[in-house]
Amino acid sequence: MSFLQRLTTGFSASKIGTDRFGNTYFESRKSWLGYGRKRRFVLYAGEADPTSVPPEWHCWLHHVTDAPLPEQKLYAWQQEHQPNRTGTALAYRPDQRPANAPRPSTAGEYEAWTPGS
Repeated sequence: MSFLQRLTTGFSASKIGTDRFGNTYFESRKSWLGYGRKRRFVLYAGEADPTSVPPEWHCWLHHVTDAPLPEQKLYAWQQEHQPNRTGTALAYRPDQRPANAPRPSTAGEYEAWTPGS
């Protein structure tokens, strides 16, 4: 977050809290015209990645709840929130084949389409 962004945010919004990933959440001091309620926004701790917002804060950002939900596991089956891992080595691959492994060859029954035929 740049110095100018910190300065302007301090004048126009009040800090609500910080999550376990270091993201900081703010709410505007005044209701926005035509919006009917105060604007809520997040300043990300690192790279701007919306998937790094945990579900508890996501509810608050989208005006589902009036206050942020507690950041604790309620059930034994719940897993820790993880940001989107698409494009990384940790991305989900259902067949467990490495990303750079060659694809298996197709059967000889395949015939490529050509225009005009």
